Amino acid sequence: MFDVTKLQWTREPLSFSVTDGRIEIVTRPHTDLWQRTYYHFRNDNAPVLQMRTAEKFFSFVVKTEFESKHRFDQCGVVMYLDSENWLKGSIEYENEEFQHLGSVATNHGYSDWATTAISASVKSMWYRLSRREDDFCIECSEDGVHFTQMRVCHMWEAAGEIAFGVYACSPEDSSFKAVFTDMDVTDCRWLAHDGQKPDRDE
Repeated sequence: MFDVTKLQWTREPLSFSVTDGRIEIVTRPHTDLWQRTYYHFRNDNAPVLQMRTAEKFFSFVVKTEFESKHRFDQCGVVMYLDSENWLKGSIEYENEEFQHLGSVATNHGYSDWATTAISASVKSMWYRLSRREDDFCIECSEDGVHFTQMRVCHMWEAAGEIAFGVYACSPEDSSFKAVFTDMDVTDCRWLAHDGQKPDRDE
């Protein structure tokens, strides 16, 4: 059973409900997570609900359901250390035709954004965030069974204790409800690499 009592807010949303097995977040307008790259602005006010761990190998799974309807409305999984070091995976609404399924890795104050376009009719998505020391993998799934890799990345400041959980935000003048269920922490489902061996100094 996922222990919601271990979760702590970094910032609280407009309103929320946290019960065993279910988290509801209603976003505040003009909330976001982004650092510098391309847009040259810095946003660090999205609601983030997380638990802390020193465990080096684990996976966190969560199902999201959302009523996003305005450009950039988003919710998903997050590993937030501080304003300049964090990782997130989510769906960002764009318009009535499509939205962006993607992820952002922010290291030392610079964000990237890797996305693929999906139908705007999608209103539910599972995510799995896995840690292998200071390397991370984000996967997504439409059924909670078959997961597809979205990103593998290194987080420079994630060598020790980290925090992970969920987030939702509305960067523009919007507000929507996001629901998180089926949360679980398991042994690391991102298995050790079985291909090319690591380089070694001679």
